[in-house]
Amino acid sequence: MSCMARSPIVQAQIRGPLARRDLPGLYARVCALLAEAAGGVLLCDISEVAIDAVAVEALARLQLGARRHGARLRIKNAPDELGELLELFGLAEVLAA
Repeated sequence: MSCMARSPIVQAQIRGPLARRDLPGLYARVCALLAEAAGGVLLCDISEVAIDAVAVEALARLQLGARRHGARLRIKNAPDELGELLELFGLAEVLAA
């Protein structure tokens, strides 16, 4: 019988409205949480965020931060509009919603 280690889950509730000037601080806060967890899954709840170009940029930055910390990004409560924007920006494969 083998024991499988569970990956830590880091949860991030992203609240809006988001402005581009907010993104460096959001990135730094989430990366600090990821550094403590040392890998695992970054679960981002975006139910309170307007789906626009800034939200897509925020998620792209968080995906980058997750990869740099050995984690995977998972998006929670994503509306259909997010998938359409990700397709438009060519990020659908990178940021699977």
